[in-house]
This record gives sequence, C-alpha cells and structure tokens, in this order.
Amino acid sequence: MRVVSLGLTRDAWVVISADMLSAVGTGMTLPFLVVYLHSARGLSLWAAGVAASTVAVGSLVGNPLGGWLSDRIGARPAVVAGLVLAAGGALALVGTHAAWQAYGSAALTGLGAAVVWPAQDALLARVAEPEHRSSAFAVRYATMNLGFAIGAVVASSLVNSRDPSSFILLYELDAASFLLAIPVLAAVRGSVAAPIPLAEGERVGAAGREPGGYLAVVRDPVFRRLWLLTALLVTVGYGQFTAALPSYATGAAGVAPGVLSLAYAVNMLAVVGFQIVAVRLLRGRRRTSGIAGTAVAWSLTWILVLLAGHFGHALGTALIVLATAAFGVGETMLSPTLPAIVNDLAPECLRGRYNAGSTLAYTCGFLLGPVIAGAALQGGHGVGLLAGLAAACGLAAVAAARLARRLPDHVNLVDAVPRVRAGEAAAVERDAAA
Repeated sequence: MRVVSLGLTRDAWVVISADMLSAVGTGMTLPFLVVYLHSARGLSLWAAGVAASTVAVGSLVGNPLGGWLSDRIGARPAVVAGLVLAAGGALALVGTHAAWQAYGSAALTGLGAAVVWPAQDALLARVAEPEHRSSAFAVRYATMNLGFAIGAVVASSLVNSRDPSSFILLYELDAASFLLAIPVLAAVRGSVAAPIPLAEGERVGAAGREPGGYLAVVRDPVFRRLWLLTALLVTVGYGQFTAALPSYATGAAGVAPGVLSLAYAVNMLAVVGFQIVAVRLLRGRRRTSGIAGTAVAWSLTWILVLLAGHFGHALGTALIVLATAAFGVGETMLSPTLPAIVNDLAPECLRGRYNAGSTLAYTCGFLLGPVIAGAALQGGHGVGLLAGLAAACGLAAVAAARLARRLPDHVNLVDAVPRVRAGEAAAVERDAAA
C-alpha cells in the first residue's frame, strides 16, 4: 500500500527512516575520530591517523560480507548484524586508551557500516515497488544527508575540545543511533511471495541454492562496465570532495576553515533541496543520462575550484561555495540512477552480492581518491590535479553514454517497470520472517 506521494511503500519508508536515524549518529562522529583519539585519549597524530585508515580496511571486508549475508540469511537480518557490529565499534572507541584498541575499534566500526550498506540497498530494493526504485534510492540519499546534517549540528553544540567526556558522549549517542534503528526495521512487514524457482545453470546442493556466488557477479559483462564507471566516478568525485577540495580551497584559494564549513553545509542543503526535483526531472528518462549529468556537474565543480585559486579572496570564496553546490546537484542525479540500475540488473538470488560489488567500487574510490590528491598536492601539482579531475569526469560522462547501449529499457529508464527474468520471481519473504 502506498502511503504518500512518490509511490513508495510503507516498508520503504520504514527502511529509509531507520537509515536516517543511524545517519544522525554518524554525522555526530564523522569529523572527530582523529581529534578524539589525539585530544581525548592521548594517542599521537600518527597513531590516530592509522586508526582512521583501519575503518577503510574494515570496509573492504564488510562490503562482500554484507552482500553474502544478505543473500544467505536475508537482507534485513544482515542489516541488523551490521548495525550491532557498528554499535559495538562505537562503544569500543569509548573505552579506547591504547593504539591497538583504537585500531580494533575503528576496524569494527568500519566493518559494521560496510555490512549495512549493501544489505540495506538490497532490502530497500526488495520493499520498494520495482517501478519506484529510483525514487526510493533518491529519497533515502536525501534523508541520509539530512541525518548527517542534524548530527553535525548536534555535535557542534555538545563537543568541547577541553572536555574529553563530550567526545565520549558523541560516540555513546552514535552507538545508540545504530541500536535504535533495529526496532524500527522490525516494523518492515514485507509481502508474501512465491519461492524463487531455479534458474538455468543453478542447482541445489547441501548448502541450499547455489547460484554461482560472486563469480556469477564478476562474469556479468554489463555489471563489470558499471563497476568500473562507478569506481572512476567515486575516485574523481567523492574521493576528491573530502581531500582535494578542502586542501586546495584553504591553500591556493585562501578560504578560511569556517567558510569551508559553510560551503559543505551548502552542499548538504543542495542535496536535500534538489533531490526530489531531480527525480521528477529524470522521470521517464534514461538512468545513464542522470549518471552522465552527474559527471558533467562534477566536472564543473573542479573547474570552479580551479578558478577559485586564480581570483581574489572574495570571488574565490564565492566560487568554492558555488562548486560545493554544483557537486550536490550532481549527487542528486546519481542517487536515483546508479543503485537502481544495480538492483534491476541483479537476479533476486544474487541481489545482495550485486549490491556488495557496487558498494565495493565506492569503497575503492574513497580509498584511491585521497591518495591521488595527497600525492599531487604534496608535489605542488594542484592545478594539474583539478584539470585532470575535470577531464576524467568528462570521460565518465562518455562512458555512461556508451553504457546506455548495453542496458535494456526496463533497466535504464527511471520509473520503468522491469521485466521478470526467466527463473526469477518476487523477493522471498525471509527478511520479514527472520
């Protein structure tokens, strides 16, 4: 039953609400891990930085684990397992006093969050009606950013660098947000569906259904192209937005840190404010056109950042703020398109693994992007870096257009009704029963 506009089911809104709740907690702690470990727990900056990097190591393990669990035990139980792990990591950080404890706690937090990501995408795809998956993922992205913003505002009113207990409170609230999302997910009712019949080449063994696992995902040539495009976009987009942009803006462009914080707030507001507009503009159009639009918007972002370093302080600051807004507009075109393509490509019995593969492309981009930025900026090649990023985004737009030739309309059109493949049926109702 649809309860509001956009065609989203009640269960879709439940999943989106749980995600927003956990995002509030994440928004409280996201900028503070290194500061907390150094200022409140006395670790060296080097040790605190290593601890922050172990979050990414946990993510590399958690993404495929989350997809495997989602296909084996169901998407909702997998999300719950990830939330418990993430909460455990946040609470472990509260009790951290030594470097080895920080490494383990941070890795556990990253592992849990990485398990949640693909499982939650699979769960949202299963409870949203197929023709409204683009809208579901778009709304989820907007509310997630809203949650981050709320968390950041709450943290700014609570944290005090001279009072270590204020940081401890943030991590306790972060853990609580993960745990509170679990009873919200319990409200997912699901719908009774027929069991998925065996597809060609699939068999039943001692362990149950054996659809080929991750090998089947890797063998999908269309998904491989989509994976490479995703990794490229994240590397030259998100991976640089938190690395190259702040470094270049506060350096060559001379933007004050306080103004930079305002620019990032403008980015979040752009996402929240333009997301539904973007869905309406994309409706009935190709999803790959939305991905290409993202690439163009991000190319414009890096051009604006580059120009900001060659004008006066006032104009340079305005260009940085405009750049973050342009980046946000690009985000609103990516969120309803890319994850929806992944889930319309995926056979039902491999939905978790397909989502895990996609999120792993994000993780790789998040890891590679800052490395590229750091090496280029350290060598004094900021202008070349930004010019290269703008050009790489242009190549991503071309790659998106080429991908369109390989996607059938039922996968590529926003709000199109996908056909059921041979050997598939609706989602098995194990998530609601588990």
